[in-house]
Amino acid sequence: MKRFFYILIFLPLFSLQAQKNIYESEKFKTLSEDHKVLAILPFFTNLELKEEVNESDLGKLEEREGYAVQDALETYFGRGKKRKKFSVDFQNTDNTNAILAQKNITYKNIDTYTIKQLSEILEVDGIVSGNMDLNILLSEGVPSNFSFMDYILGDANYGRIGIKVSDGTTGKLLWKYEKEINKKSGRNTADLIESMMKKATRKFPYDKER
Repeated sequence: MKRFFYILIFLPLFSLQAQKNIYESEKFKTLSEDHKVLAILPFFTNLELKEEVNESDLGKLEEREGYAVQDALETYFGRGKKRKKFSVDFQNTDNTNAILAQKNITYKNIDTYTIKQLSEILEVDGIVSGNMDLNILLSEGVPSNFSFMDYILGDANYGRIGIKVSDGTTGKLLWKYEKEINKKSGRNTADLIESMMKKATRKFPYDKER
């Protein structure tokens, strides 16, 4: 019985290590030394909901979730900027989305453009983008009906998120962070981004305190 208790205690630690995956390019310093401004794009979202949703409505929901992450990241990075924590600035997402709209670039067709093209259009040095796989509407908040054991074990049943930073000039991937989304990740999109970025903050390449 005691051995089973120890397994329950340490299992979440091993689970967290398995869930977190951070990559940084060996060429990061060389490619990013002149970076001053990054743009944050809405995230590509794949929803697999339990409820029956028609294709049109599902597309709208995926788009909403994608923009919710964009907003949450801007809020997080904006607070960091006020603390003078990051070595780069982040383009206002309203401006980002307005410029894209002027070029007839939408959530549905943005994936047909390269990082280099988007960086040139937005006049930024790099792009923050990513993707999510979800089986709930995270922007509406996670379900509250889960057991104490679910919380202890960190049951990862909501999906996965990946955040990446790419160089605007070369289009090369500079940094990537992936994490499973579970009941301990936060109550909603803003909580999730706050939680995961805090855990990755010392490894975020533009963090002055690294």
